[in-house]
Amino acid sequence: MSTDRVPFGQTDLQVSRLCQGTAFRHLPRADSPEGLAVLHHCLDQGVNFFDSAQAYGWGGGEKVLARAIAGRRDEVVICTKIPTCLVPRGENEPGEPVHYTRAHLTDRLEESLRRLSTDYVDLYLLHHRDPDTPPAAIAEVMQDLVQAGKIRYWGVSNHTAVEVANFLETAPIAGVEDYYNIAGSHCDESGRSRVTIYEEEMMPLLKRAGLGCMAFSPMDTGLLAPQTPAAPALAQLATAIDRVAADLDTSRAAVCVAWVLHQGLTAVLAGSESIAHVDENLAGTRLTLPDDALAALDQARGIYRRSQ
Repeated sequence: MSTDRVPFGQTDLQVSRLCQGTAFRHLPRADSPEGLAVLHHCLDQGVNFFDSAQAYGWGGGEKVLARAIAGRRDEVVICTKIPTCLVPRGENEPGEPVHYTRAHLTDRLEESLRRLSTDYVDLYLLHHRDPDTPPAAIAEVMQDLVQAGKIRYWGVSNHTAVEVANFLETAPIAGVEDYYNIAGSHCDESGRSRVTIYEEEMMPLLKRAGLGCMAFSPMDTGLLAPQTPAAPALAQLATAIDRVAADLDTSRAAVCVAWVLHQGLTAVLAGSESIAHVDENLAGTRLTLPDDALAALDQARGIYRRSQ
């Protein structure tokens, strides 16, 4: 089954509006039959955009993705990410912090390529911020990896708009991967809504620079997933989403995905953990929200945000 393709920013990467991640919350972050079944269903439904990271099961997420796409590498766009730490020594221990040095960026990439069973990745993202290493030094290494054919494009995840702008002054990054959804219940360290910051600071930059964006957590890190969310204000928002979903004969998840895409972002990154989840999220990429539905959602969203 085919699905629509759009360019990721100003690159020649043609991606599905749904990006399937391997940061499973309830399934093993490993080469498991459960994760493999989800990824195979995505491929069968025309999804060609897949996201992983070295920190997802410390290689497990990359290994299951490699198994899923075996023999189909040319059909997919692979994104993986590099953390600012080494592999933890123990299961419940943090990894040793490191900077984005040339050795770290290149050595960790080679490990990812081996786990992914490929000789290049389409997108290589900095998973975390490294304020102590100059952007120009990081960009030089990433551009060298592009020239070497190890990566096609690179970008960042979980960075501020100022940091993205600083990178853009030194090299042409492809895009970003960030938290964004209709609820936006999570805040930064200062207590400000991450979604509000994103709308005020990052979105204008994305548009000016023509950057691609994978928006992760369309169900707000699962907080919108229960039939009745625990927080009363979030439950009220979910009820409003459900009314729209009922009017459109679709699901809450589909409406949440469609709402994010309506904001002009490239793709929604979802961590579907079942075939049903994949189908609901994919339906959202094909759903057009009429004006009255958007007005109802924006009103409910405003009420929720003012309650925070």
